[in-house]
Amino acid sequence: MFDGVKVGLPLLLKKGTELLRDIAKLARRAGVLGVADFKLADIGDVMSSSLEAIAELGYSVAIVHAFVGVRGGLEALVDRASKLGVNVALLISMSHEGSKEFYDRHFSEFLKIARELGVWGVVVPATRPRLVSEARASLGSSTKILSPGVGVQGAKYGTAICHGANYEIIGRSVVKAPDPFRAAREVIGEVEKEVRSCLTSSV
Repeated sequence: MFDGVKVGLPLLLKKGTELLRDIAKLARRAGVLGVADFKLADIGDVMSSSLEAIAELGYSVAIVHAFVGVRGGLEALVDRASKLGVNVALLISMSHEGSKEFYDRHFSEFLKIARELGVWGVVVPATRPRLVSEARASLGSSTKILSPGVGVQGAKYGTAICHGANYEIIGRSVVKAPDPFRAAREVIGEVEKEVRSCLTSSV
């Protein structure tokens, strides 16, 4: 079982808004999350305007960079999001090695911002399982954790879930597979297997 579908800027630029609108409709029909991964990063007014477009397309979650700061930035965005009914997932670390050069040095500060704003969720990569655990301990059980970096980028399926994430974001392992539907089923099986294993070992 999958819990959502995520679309990004490359798909928007290549295929346009109509395809994204159709994908959002399918997500709603399936009762799963529709995640707009445009990694918003601007002043509050500009991000709020982008968020309105995301809401109009029908997406329930928007991924937003944490580094823009609260005053004049995230504060306005979160306020607008609550009025639009869009959940904000704050990006507080990234799955590539370069994240260590800046993002991860400020991880505790970004966690503080997430707590202060009371955002719906945060994005913390499966390639940094220690950070996933740290985020869960800091934010409590109500904040959702979305974890990319599983599969192609090296993290083992189920790793992030075992460290406290709610969702693992699987991209290229599925969409670039010769048979995406078969690949998706296999990935789900691997995630479930790993989660069962870590739950058993923790008892």
